[in-house]
Amino acid sequence: MSLMREAKVQSVRCGKIERLRESETLSAMRKMPVEGRIYLGWEGLEGDAQADTEHHGGREKAVLQYAFDHYAAWREELPHAADLLAQGGAFGENISSLGWTEEEVCLGDIVRWGEAFLQVCQARQPCFKLNIQFAHKQMARRVQATGRTGWYYRVLTAGFVCADDPLILEKRPAPKWSISRVQQILYVDTQNTEALEALRAMPWLSESWRRLANRRLETRTVEDWSERLGEESGETPTK
Repeated sequence: MSLMREAKVQSVRCGKIERLRESETLSAMRKMPVEGRIYLGWEGLEGDAQADTEHHGGREKAVLQYAFDHYAAWREELPHAADLLAQGGAFGENISSLGWTEEEVCLGDIVRWGEAFLQVCQARQPCFKLNIQFAHKQMARRVQATGRTGWYYRVLTAGFVCADDPLILEKRPAPKWSISRVQQILYVDTQNTEALEALRAMPWLSESWRRLANRRLETRTVEDWSERLGEESGETPTK
């Protein structure tokens, strides 16, 4: 799996808790660009908030990166959201970047950003708030199906960062485990027990995803995605 050693940070973004669009749903998805240097601590960027701390934020979802490389395709597919997609931040990302996508980034990658060191520990699992953000009732499902999800980092070393600091790949312990491959296991080849066994054995995998892999292996069933995706059906997804 090849990867440009550096990616360009298009913008660094933080959000505050507020109503999402015209809904009653509280969210910090509307991330605004931050100028200058900002401190990146163990649980994220200073000043960045999360409304739902059960499913967002914390040490293993400290920083969300999203490839601005995807925005052109989204603008073509979603003309009604062209204004929202004119610049980064539409997906609630902390880092809007150019140069890396889910096909190239791998689980376990260690990345240097300014003074900080980060490690890729899971992909972003899209939720119903994207449906509200984009005024599209199946947006979360579309993000999941396309694989244009973004990915999360845990912070290995805290420090000051800024948009002028490139993202630099320092170490790749699992070159065969791209985010795209993991998504294939998670959402398509859902009963691949050999892959699930290998996935849960990875020391750099987030604990929430390790629990997910364990549940699938123990129950031989796939979790219901409908609540997360904001869909009415309660049917359990199948392979």
